[in-house]
Amino acid sequence: MPELMPPYWLIRIAVAGVWLYEGLWCKLLRGEPREFEVVKAVPKYGERFGVPFLLSLGAVEVTIGVWVLSGWLPFLCAVTQTVLLVSLNANGLMWSRHLIHDPRGMIVKNFAFLILAWVAAAVPAP
Repeated sequence: MPELMPPYWLIRIAVAGVWLYEGLWCKLLRGEPREFEVVKAVPKYGERFGVPFLLSLGAVEVTIGVWVLSGWLPFLCAVTQTVLLVSLNANGLMWSRHLIHDPRGMIVKNFAFLILAWVAAAVPAP
């Protein structure tokens, strides 16, 4: 039976691509203005710290993308991705649910993405 699993490098590129898109395009280059609306909706702190927080988060997401590509400490990388994404989703739902276009869809898509992140961590490099 032929191997049905895509090559390890392609799995890593897929995961890293999401982090790089979210961090670089959506946040650092401000390609997705709705994300700024979401963080500004956090009571007391959103207006004042939302933009600096989102720009910092963009830098973190780009760093995670590079980390995924490197293949260094893949288990720790997958744990980091999981903690960050679950935290972001939980806070987004708690503070800005009314601004999130499809909250249920966000959860389903991010669950599938995290499964792929764990596959990337588990697939050994040749």
